[in-house]
Amino acid sequence: MPSHADKNTAPPLPEPLRIPVADSHTHLDMQSGTVEEGLAKAASVGVTTVVQVGCDLKGSRWAAETAAVHESVHATVALHPNEAPRIVHGDPDGWSRQGAREPGGDAALDEALAEIDRLAALPQVKGVGETGLDYFRTGPEGKAAQERSFRAHIEIAKRHGKALVIHDREAHADVLRVLEEEGAPERTVFHCYSGDAEMARICARAGYYMSFAGNVTFKNAQHLRDALAVAPLELVLVETDAPFLTPAPYRGRPNAPYLVPVTVRAMAAVRGIDEDALATALAANTARAFDYVP
Repeated sequence: MPSHADKNTAPPLPEPLRIPVADSHTHLDMQSGTVEEGLAKAASVGVTTVVQVGCDLKGSRWAAETAAVHESVHATVALHPNEAPRIVHGDPDGWSRQGAREPGGDAALDEALAEIDRLAALPQVKGVGETGLDYFRTGPEGKAAQERSFRAHIEIAKRHGKALVIHDREAHADVLRVLEEEGAPERTVFHCYSGDAEMARICARAGYYMSFAGNVTFKNAQHLRDALAVAPLELVLVETDAPFLTPAPYRGRPNAPYLVPVTVRAMAAVRGIDEDALATALAANTARAFDYVP
């Protein structure tokens, strides 16, 4: 077992990929070191593009600003599903408000959504998300706010022609229902795909992208490997969700985009295909999903 000190130590650099890929979902603002350092470290192992994801207003503004000054960074903007109930109920414990109490109510949520709408129009913002539903951290009292926010994000993504990035935690049926009721955007990405093989088939029929994170390497995640095995190759993406979900054998240690190759190699083993073939597909899929030139 790794010691406590080991858990705070960054994992070593993996062998570089021969075919460059993109980290389709990361949180550089939650990682140690500078953005420049993180991007350079990632590029050194063949991770040459990252999608920086916003979770609240502050983080979404930061994502847009960072993407504006770094060619290898693309932004997405949104209110995380757990953020919407906090805004509505005036809860100060948001992702990054640091105790500044908000007035709360539907008007406050509308105001926040208007800012997301404004940011979504920026050219460096390639997606709206992460949005969706999370029944793990938000109880029944927060479901209405989450769903209202989710529906609004879908509308924003469609109006601006941006990808929709889905956060779906223990809410599969309702996420799929809302997407069907609202009409999903042309490009919809299930970030940190968490469903099983049957759900992967449903997503495939709808043309939804499925992005796999480091947890696909966890021993208790056979359902994710089963889903990856049946997902159409042209709809598969890879991500870190860093600093979270560090792939095995480094689980529990800090994650960062430079660890994408570890997950790519595990995914290639599940698919039974060559690492280069998978990397080629992942690079093309991510560029298509987020509408950028690789």
